[in-house]
Amino acid sequence: MTSESESGLPIEPVYGPSALDGFDPPTELGEPGSYPFTRGVYPTMYTARPWTMRQYAGFATAAESNKRYHQLIDAGTTGLSVAFDLPTQMGHDSDSAMAHGEVGKVGVAIDSIEDMRTLFDGIPLGKVSTSMTINAPASILLLLYQLVAEEQGISGGELTGTVQNDILKEYIARGTYIFPPKPSLRLISDMFSYCQTEIPRWNTISISGYHMAEAGATPVQEIAFTLANAMEYVRTAVASGLDVDSFGPRLSFFFVARTTLLEEVAKFRAARRIWASIMRDEFGAKNPKSQMLRFHTQTAGVQLTAQQPEVNVVRVAIQALAAVLGGTQSLHTNSFDEAIALPSERAARLAVRTQQVIAHESDLTATVDPFAGSYAVESLTSQVEEAARALIGRVEDFGGAVAAIEQGFQKAEIEKTAYHVAQQIESGDRTVVGVNRFRTDGQEPYEPLRVDPSIESAQAARLAELRAARSGDDVRRHLDDLRRAAEKDAGEGVPGEANLLYPLKDALRARATVGEVCNALRDVWGVYVPADAY
Repeated sequence: MTSESESGLPIEPVYGPSALDGFDPPTELGEPGSYPFTRGVYPTMYTARPWTMRQYAGFATAAESNKRYHQLIDAGTTGLSVAFDLPTQMGHDSDSAMAHGEVGKVGVAIDSIEDMRTLFDGIPLGKVSTSMTINAPASILLLLYQLVAEEQGISGGELTGTVQNDILKEYIARGTYIFPPKPSLRLISDMFSYCQTEIPRWNTISISGYHMAEAGATPVQEIAFTLANAMEYVRTAVASGLDVDSFGPRLSFFFVARTTLLEEVAKFRAARRIWASIMRDEFGAKNPKSQMLRFHTQTAGVQLTAQQPEVNVVRVAIQALAAVLGGTQSLHTNSFDEAIALPSERAARLAVRTQQVIAHESDLTATVDPFAGSYAVESLTSQVEEAARALIGRVEDFGGAVAAIEQGFQKAEIEKTAYHVAQQIESGDRTVVGVNRFRTDGQEPYEPLRVDPSIESAQAARLAELRAARSGDDVRRHLDDLRRAAEKDAGEGVPGEANLLYPLKDALRARATVGEVCNALRDVWGVYVPADAY
């Protein structure tokens, strides 16, 4: 009896050689590290060294998050991943009325260079790779990071890491946007240009399918909408005068790993193949590094359950295996208690240990691409690729990702899928262990990590001290410079003046706050209001 994958593709009970009819191994499979990168972006993959083990962390104040980072490094984490609170993500200071009740709740509160300095106290930024999940104000947080590194005596050329900086998926699925699409895309292309000169090893964008998947996107929708967004970013950068091979090698991606292991492995392989051909054939990228789809993976938070949370340990292990078998470059494993509250120290440590067991106790790092040639996986890879290319074509028919967003296409497609899954769970057609089957009576006691609500007033007090100690005249002058630069069209003026990151950096160095610089840009650009909000 044929089953259906998450994307509605048929999964046969038995696969044989006929599953590969029409499959051209030299073209579609290739060798690891070679076009079209189906088998991985590097020839040796994990046989030389394992993936980067990141843990997404950040809560309450910068000082408390700094303690957690040191704990994670001591536990063996090889890369940091910063979670910011909602006010920071939306460009509001902690003492803003818009921030009330949300300060430090889902991430760390960063209002100024002083908070960023505290966040990375005692952490040598030239030796650690840092990922920051921040979008609308991504350029601001990266500049604060660079300023703190400079205080440590570390040049921009030594810094490695990633900012998510993917605003288009915010309009589709997540909602932490600030400005309308056109000026937001200008900020992104300005960051590409700035980092090319000032922070050349930094990954300037992590184009995210993860949040669309968390909103309900299928694996096919996840990679199709992600790659369509990526095409929009490349077009914007090329239109601003950048050569595709000047920024293409620094593009990176961010995907989810679900418990449906076979389709997830196929998804990652198909995504690499599609992106390689898009960059080579549509944008003329000649550098193989521009054609590589390098990606970070996070296990599926949406699949974690508050019921029987210990079962999440098993889910996360399966999801991590899917990411590793699919060839991820870095991985965050969720903590088993994240469906209840922010991760506890014990749960975060166990999440790191899950990756370490896979890397050091299994044999998955002994060979490159262990599923290559699998009838089931190769067949699913081709099916996912075909369906994703068709969906990308539908986005292109609108005129590209932004035009499709303005028509509400991607959002509506994801919402239909999410509703269908909810119906399946409600009816029992889809099993969720501990939720609609295999339930237990009662719930074992669990004490979640809680954020002290007094941190909001503490952050406000620090902001008051900052504003009293700095030169208000200098801050106002730099904010006026920023407004004037924002009024110019991209590409106007002499190099260095048209790029917004230079006046942004000057304002932040003068101790302007995140909210103040975002408000200066709001004064010029306004804020985005989705069509369905009218």
